[in-house]
Amino acid sequence: MFGSLRRRLWALQPPLRDLGWDGAELALEFAAGFAGSIALDVDGVHFAELPVRDARARFTFPFAPSACEAFDLLPRASRGGPALARAPLRVQPGRRGLRAARTPPPMPAASGAEARVPAFGTEIGPVEVAIVVPVYDAAALVERCLASVFAHTTGRALLIVIDDASSDPAIAPLLARVAGIERVRVLRNETNRGFTATANRGMVEAGRADVVLLNADTEVGPNWLQGLRRAAYSAVDVATATAVSDNAGAFSVPELEQVNPLPACWSFEDCARALWQHAGLAYPELPTGNGFCMYVRRSAFDAVGLFDEAAFPQGYGEENDFCQRAWRHDLRHLVAGNVLVRHARSASFGDQRRVALGQAGMAVLRERWPDYEADVGHQLFSFERRVLDWRVRRIYAQARAGNAPRPRVLWVGAGAPEWGDAEVWNLRANGDRNELVFDGRVIDANTWVAHDPEPSYRALWDWLQAYAFERLVVPEYTESAAEILARLVDLPAARVAQPFAPSAREALDRAESTLRSFPDLPA
Repeated sequence: MFGSLRRRLWALQPPLRDLGWDGAELALEFAAGFAGSIALDVDGVHFAELPVRDARARFTFPFAPSACEAFDLLPRASRGGPALARAPLRVQPGRRGLRAARTPPPMPAASGAEARVPAFGTEIGPVEVAIVVPVYDAAALVERCLASVFAHTTGRALLIVIDDASSDPAIAPLLARVAGIERVRVLRNETNRGFTATANRGMVEAGRADVVLLNADTEVGPNWLQGLRRAAYSAVDVATATAVSDNAGAFSVPELEQVNPLPACWSFEDCARALWQHAGLAYPELPTGNGFCMYVRRSAFDAVGLFDEAAFPQGYGEENDFCQRAWRHDLRHLVAGNVLVRHARSASFGDQRRVALGQAGMAVLRERWPDYEADVGHQLFSFERRVLDWRVRRIYAQARAGNAPRPRVLWVGAGAPEWGDAEVWNLRANGDRNELVFDGRVIDANTWVAHDPEPSYRALWDWLQAYAFERLVVPEYTESAAEILARLVDLPAARVAQPFAPSAREALDRAESTLRSFPDLPA
């Protein structure tokens, strides 16, 4: 009876006969004998493909993909294919039943309870990080990579660039431009040692610092290093955190193992900022990282040693082997889905040699770690990863000329300005409440208790990270709790000399030079 009613109410299309929602799981029933798979849209964007077995399909939602109170579901015969219901159906986590979606779904909110933020008080900002960039030829890409590192890196960082005996005559003068700059080291191998040995040299040169292994054919964007730092320190047992990319195999978003074009109407920096603000902090897990842009905690090196340069002399497998060794020490590897890094790939070797090296590396991995591929496959389609890819699809689908995201800054105290080139949020006191305000609306709030301020500090700790701020703007000259916590979470704090400047660029211009790890790349 109820199945027949629902079929009429939602105008279900064959072969779908019935569906239901119990507050956490979507259950679908199909015509007898139907098998195969269907697709599921969430809020109008493809989310997953569901296998149908014995004329049934089930899909569990551990949390709302959009971190909103409700979201819309629409089953389809295939990805982008005919809808199996007249219109999307709105569901609410924790509440049974379906209802018609009569209003457009909201944009994804800041991460909800699924967000992984470092434990309160963890000292992330003071951690020293060495950015290790092995270089071999491809001078134009190397220059782009270094320029992006100089432009977008903040916090405690050391840059180690190692030329692996490049044959390209443009490499030497390019690296000579940066040699001698404070906190930049330029080294050269007298003979070509290969990628893995060169990476190991950089990791040793880094001393006791954590390391980001960064390919020279990449381009980083705003907030890249603090995003990796926070992911790496989101739990004590994390060994590595790897960025996502337009072209990095299993770390490509939104489509795995594909080259993903960025929205033509946005710059790369716009896309990186959009993921910073909307991709969320669920941090999917994999049994490996990817050395195109991989943060490695020094404690992981202490546990398992460096890369195996004898088995993987030219790369292509060395980071996977390292991560498998760390995994056997109960250390985990996370995907920092809010950090987008552009990757040219194959610039030094070319596609054919890259494929050959990849096959050779995989043969070693299969021999050493027989379960490696199965373990990757098991985690590659985790719910957290599906949510990440879905969020990126939705971000890109809504990209339009003129709607690129602006830098999000948090103004502390009264007198928050209106800057057209920044999204200004306000942290203000309102009686015994601390309020987080944007566009005239209170987005979040907590009650301040003078004799027990820690709950308020903990809430602020979460806000500083979950709402994806790029700068804390402090107009006063007395140090606040917000500024102290910002330093701990690696959020650059800018003291404004011209609070009434007409734009954020003008107001923060003087402060920006003190926040960057390095100056601009010399001409």
